[in-house]
Amino acid sequence: MKQLLHIMSSPNTKSSASRKLGRIVIEKIKEKYSDLQITEYDLALNQPAHLDEDHIEAFFTPAEIQTEAHKQSLVQSDQTIEDLLKADIIVIEAPMYNWNIPSTLKAYFDQIARAKLTFQYTGEGLLPKGLLKDKKAYIVTSSGGKYSEGELEPYDFTTNYVRFFLNLLGIEVVNIFRVEGQAIFGSENALVKAIESVAIDDQL
Repeated sequence: MKQLLHIMSSPNTKSSASRKLGRIVIEKIKEKYSDLQITEYDLALNQPAHLDEDHIEAFFTPAEIQTEAHKQSLVQSDQTIEDLLKADIIVIEAPMYNWNIPSTLKAYFDQIARAKLTFQYTGEGLLPKGLLKDKKAYIVTSSGGKYSEGELEPYDFTTNYVRFFLNLLGIEVVNIFRVEGQAIFGSENALVKAIESVAIDDQL
């Protein structure tokens, strides 16, 4: 039985292009795995806490000396990591907002980035080692311009960041699906083209 974690982050809950494409991706995965178990996080409806001083202190306090306040600060982070650890497949909807991801998705990433739990500095190389193994991810994004190629490609801070972050935790990004060029081609045309591009890896 495959476990899928679906992360939605667009603040636009009614007509979001990334949400529409994300649903298509989920349906395509379900066609391959009839017994698929799905856990959903809608970050617009249930916003993760942005990090504050209490979170940081709790993250770096050894479990054996944590206070009750520390433990309370870690409840959300512990739960998000638990759900992430269960997942075999991850679908992350990361629409471009002002050339980057929505702040709620960044807050979610901050909750799951925990030293010794999801990554570890080993002293080998400049970057830490990801501790999450055997997990594959799809990134679903949307944008007004076209950032997959051409003149705007260097300004795709959205998917480049999400891919880098997931890779850093040890998660393999299988593919990126884009509703792009909405301001150029029109929202519906861009969505139709994006849906046609959706293909699910047989090796999940």
